[in-house]
Amino acid sequence: MTARLFLPILIILALLAAACGASPFQQVNSWLVNATPSPTPFLPGEVPADIAVVGSVVDTSNELPSFGEFPGPSAESDMAIPEPMTPFPKPEEQVNILLMGSDQRPNDGGFRTDVLLLVSLNTEDGTATLTSFPRDLYVYQPGWRMDRINSSQARGGFELTDLTFKYNFGVEVDHWVLINFSGFQGIVDALGGITVNVGQTLTDHREGFKDYTVPAGSVAMDGETALWYVRSRGTSSDFDRLRRQQEVLQAIFYRLISLDAITKAPQLYEQYKQMVTTDMGIGDVLPLLPLAASVNSSNQITRYLIGPNDVTSFRTSGGSAVLLPNREAVTAILGKALGAP
Repeated sequence: MTARLFLPILIILALLAAACGASPFQQVNSWLVNATPSPTPFLPGEVPADIAVVGSVVDTSNELPSFGEFPGPSAESDMAIPEPMTPFPKPEEQVNILLMGSDQRPNDGGFRTDVLLLVSLNTEDGTATLTSFPRDLYVYQPGWRMDRINSSQARGGFELTDLTFKYNFGVEVDHWVLINFSGFQGIVDALGGITVNVGQTLTDHREGFKDYTVPAGSVAMDGETALWYVRSRGTSSDFDRLRRQQEVLQAIFYRLISLDAITKAPQLYEQYKQMVTTDMGIGDVLPLLPLAASVNSSNQITRYLIGPNDVTSFRTSGGSAVLLPNREAVTAILGKALGAP
């Protein structure tokens, strides 16, 4: 791919992320403001101990009871595995893209996708929806066991992540995008900095960074500041961290469309190669560009979130705090996001 050809892909991916900042959810929910800090589930660079299988999904369907079209478990779970969800109908004009964010480092298998956003585009009516999934959802990973949803990508790649979404949510994903959020620093600096619409003041310290305070309002950020802002969690919750990541993604999108990006193509392309892994080629992206322009100009974006009222806290036998999805509540949210009857 040449530097010129990659630009439409980068812009469409930025637009997908920019849906996070759409107008219907500009207000900050009270539970978000008052949320308590969330513990870090693993240290960057450390291989999580519970990620026991990396590679293809283990198919044990010939040895264990069948789970419909899905492989049965290969390890014991701390609770009964629920039945697979009924698939949502998917019209031809709908394109579902799973946007995943990780802090994976080169040649490092120890990562989790702590950001999971399902972007659903409708090419006929020119609308888009975005649904955020908490990283600690405790779900069945086909061929493995009940586990956190954010460990499926490291364990079995998109094959397992795709099966996990189909089994637990009945969602068919067309394309996937894996973004290394640490690559934001280079992207932001290559763009000459960004202006972030900060929802609320944040003060925190992160090892390896200096102390920062970012006030609410419009804030100019260089790459280092933006990286700290999206990863800080010492004084806030995971839900708040997700909001901040969305704010930075939106700022990157607006900066891209305000520049003659072609002039910065070589710099951006080098950063893009380090930051993004996706199955989307130029042939997948070009048909979506008219939709991107339509959505951006008309604000035809709706955001959904699986929040604290849609889950139940659960503690595993190993002492880990996880979240059980309330299937009725989650199904109702996804039904709206996917336009299902």
